[in-house]
Amino acid sequence: MPDTIEDLLRRCAPQVLGALVRRYGHFDAAEDAVQEALLAAAGQWPAAGVPDNPRGWLIRVASRKLTDALRSEEARRAREERAVALSSREMSGSGEDRAPREDDTLSLLFLCCHPDLTPPAQIALTLRAVGGLTTAETARAHLVPEATMAQRISRAKQKVRGVRFGRPDNWQERLPAVLHILYLIFNEGYTATSGGSLQRRDLAGEAIRLTREVHRLLPDVGEVSGLLALMLLTDARREARTGPHGELVPLDEQDRDRWDKAAVEEGVALITRALSTGPAGPYQVRAAIAAVHDEAPSAEATDWQEILGLYDVLVRLVPGPVERLNRVVAVAMVDGPYAGLAELDVLEGAAGHRQDAVRGHLLERAGKPEAARAAYESAAAQTLSLPEQRYLHTRAAQLRP
Repeated sequence: MPDTIEDLLRRCAPQVLGALVRRYGHFDAAEDAVQEALLAAAGQWPAAGVPDNPRGWLIRVASRKLTDALRSEEARRAREERAVALSSREMSGSGEDRAPREDDTLSLLFLCCHPDLTPPAQIALTLRAVGGLTTAETARAHLVPEATMAQRISRAKQKVRGVRFGRPDNWQERLPAVLHILYLIFNEGYTATSGGSLQRRDLAGEAIRLTREVHRLLPDVGEVSGLLALMLLTDARREARTGPHGELVPLDEQDRDRWDKAAVEEGVALITRALSTGPAGPYQVRAAIAAVHDEAPSAEATDWQEILGLYDVLVRLVPGPVERLNRVVAVAMVDGPYAGLAELDVLEGAAGHRQDAVRGHLLERAGKPEAARAAYESAAAQTLSLPEQRYLHTRAAQLRP
């Protein structure tokens, strides 16, 4: 299906911004110029038609907007002269009609994930500059006031002012931070931590789109392939995760005919190829676990022994509370609920409300309804997600005598 003009502009925006920042610097001013160019395109293209080189058109218009803005700053005459010189050279046809350098989007991602920024600032700036979300959309995604998000983004831009644009020399060291931010964005979109909806589809979709772009630029990096595969294999279940009224449907009760088979096939192919190229990293192992779930024809046919072996590998790589809690579930599926409860009792670290939710599930399977009900109620009291609260209260209510 062909892109709409809105889709095309969203895909071009980070490339255009990357091109301007690389050529001129001035992240703030460049972003304003890009937004003006996008507005101009949205107004002109529906009637005049999309130009043959839409990115070149946007770069040309944004460059003019930027140089006009720089000229108006009389106190910055030196920068104005530099910008005018650059603009003259590019307006002659030497620059703006070519496609931007391929690594502009990746360079922009590295800039937004600069180590001097806090994770919330990295996420906000990435969604704003690379994801193409407005400040208002980014604020809604984080459930904060727009003014708060505007301040967060503004402070982030101030911190990266003057940072050299381009893929850093130590990009291999910085890549994990980029992937981690994309992973956090996807997780928040797939299972919202608060609010009335279980999923924020636009947010998860943006994370997949941006990860596809990183994979396009770095196709041979195993963890990039692993992260993209993980997102596709997880997101493939999206339509089956909620019932007709938005209620949560757990994995073992989902209608697998509603899973996105094309996404499953793509994800399995990606992770299969990635695992054949070298030692597996955490995203590859997570994707392998997701593939075992997605390839099982039913919940009962799931190979939990293989999943447990993969979690054993994962907790050695990432011994975090969520990973270890998921391994407890795998232990219970292989060795029974009492084995899972024994593992849970020695589990250290906070896994939030999910730890009590798992305890309730295992106690229910072990035939201890009163203890299970108390655990479900405890989990419900801790989560800010309304669908999760309703699901946990429902499970607790079903266990009342």
